[in-house]
Amino acid sequence: MEKKIPIALQNLNYNEGQVLLIDKPYKWSSFQALKKVKYSLKIAKIGHAGTLDPLATGLLILCTGKKTKEIDRYQAQEKEYTGTLVLGKTTPSVDLEKEFDAEYPTEHISSEDLEKVRKQFTGEIEQTPPIFSAVKQDGKRLYELARKGQETEIKSRIVHIKELEFTNTQNFPEIDFRVICSKGTYIRSLVRDIGTALHSGAYLKALRRTRIGEFCVENAWQIENW
Repeated sequence: MEKKIPIALQNLNYNEGQVLLIDKPYKWSSFQALKKVKYSLKIAKIGHAGTLDPLATGLLILCTGKKTKEIDRYQAQEKEYTGTLVLGKTTPSVDLEKEFDAEYPTEHISSEDLEKVRKQFTGEIEQTPPIFSAVKQDGKRLYELARKGQETEIKSRIVHIKELEFTNTQNFPEIDFRVICSKGTYIRSLVRDIGTALHSGAYLKALRRTRIGEFCVENAWQIENW
């Protein structure tokens, strides 16, 4: 397949510093997306401002050259996501990376229950990162420990959910949602905890990051064919 690198990106001064918005493809790791851009555009120094899970898509901010000094500033900005959670089943990874490991009832869940749990998880909440995550604990990433079968006590954190909206419940137990949240929020943890609060289980079927601060995915580059 012929590579189609946009002309607008071919003559930029990447050493001086650029901020590139990328729409990360499904099943690509954030590092794979960064590596694709790095070698396609022959960039010497590049970093990303916030990891996306391989099964998630959407906005990934890449900083090059002198702009890499600004990565922490972009990482600190609020994020917006849209996605689909499914009640009644769980997986160890809380998404479709792993096989289902348990089933739970959903018949008892009413629209009133959904509204109650939506309010419960809006504002400041305490959250424990999923075991299959890139969070470092005692110098090792949690997913490395999980894949070795090692148990560890994961430290919780306080995060802020600015908005949580259930945008479509017509296909219950599938629920479409939109969330605006602070740095450090794990959407898989949010989904897991919603399932628990509803006396059921839940997993994340789909996730897309649509915004970081003022940057929107609609303005991001598609990189599959680069």
